[in-house]
Amino acid sequence: MARFRQDRLTEKERFEALLNREPLDRVPFYMWEFSFAAVTVGYPRATTFADPVKSFEAFRRTHEMYDAWHYIYYSPGAIGVREFGGEAKLPTGEYAQAATPVKSIVQSEEDAWNLTLPDVKTAGAIPLVMEFAKLQESHGFPITFSSGSILKVVQALTGAETMCRWMMKKPAVVHRLCRVVADFHIAVAEHVIRAFGCPERIIPLTAAPTESNQMISPKHFREFSLPYQKEVYEKILAMGAKHINTHICGEQNLNLPYWAEIPMGDPGIVSVGHEVDLDTASKYFPDHIIVGNVEPAVIQTGKPEEVYELSRICIEKGKKHPGGFALAPGCELPPTAPPYNVWMMRKAINDFGWYE
Repeated sequence: MARFRQDRLTEKERFEALLNREPLDRVPFYMWEFSFAAVTVGYPRATTFADPVKSFEAFRRTHEMYDAWHYIYYSPGAIGVREFGGEAKLPTGEYAQAATPVKSIVQSEEDAWNLTLPDVKTAGAIPLVMEFAKLQESHGFPITFSSGSILKVVQALTGAETMCRWMMKKPAVVHRLCRVVADFHIAVAEHVIRAFGCPERIIPLTAAPTESNQMISPKHFREFSLPYQKEVYEKILAMGAKHINTHICGEQNLNLPYWAEIPMGDPGIVSVGHEVDLDTASKYFPDHIIVGNVEPAVIQTGKPEEVYELSRICIEKGKKHPGGFALAPGCELPPTAPPYNVWMMRKAINDFGWYE
């Protein structure tokens, strides 16, 4: 039987110490689990997105099982699609992991220019987000919502091929969509903060896969994402939020200088994909908490010893980061990742993650 060292801090105390730049006993474990949590407690993957109560239960129990850090995040999936009047398909197949748009809402330039901001109090899945937030509040967790990547939502509205083609041939149309999406994220933030009246307890999260250089060039990131994402974050921080959690997804090494221009709080939380070395992330975000970044494919298909070794490497790099560090997968945990492989990440924290 494995024997772990006795923690000096609770998960809540450890998370708060990280945000307050205070000393920790050990590296926290940020699981980034989504559908993995549902599968772990015996629910279908779609439960993650469709049922806030069961989703919260699954997250809480999975965090208890793995001693994960004091931050639970909910997303109804395909952010923006249902809110702007579209339809999203929940994951049901063997390899499905996320909610996906059924069809593009914006299929023409005219559609783009006619797109209007929905009423975020009632639109799409926002009521589900608010239901989950009430559970977070009642159980003492930070309140979360998607502060959204700009281009992830634009892509969901148009489809990736159309978005990329318009970037090159009809940039004014893409700027129009970016403007509406930015206004949408700002309106959601205002709604959540007004509803709970405690902005210091709210930590929004952005996951930005469409911004990766596997999808767009750094030039297009600078033109279409940077100004709008920066504006959204500036306005959320001006509303009183102290920290923003940002997942810089995929291969974004060439975008990092631009991400570093965006205010993320004091400190912000920055997670990176396995494609970005943690030493590189530390260079660009020295004052923020960095999170990462064991490759999810290895967690899914690799041997336990491989997961353990990758975790050790991440921990030894992350512990040197002056802004604070949490071990995590480089993106969402695969829903059917072997639980023992995930446990090996936690074991690596016990073996290599102590500060004292």
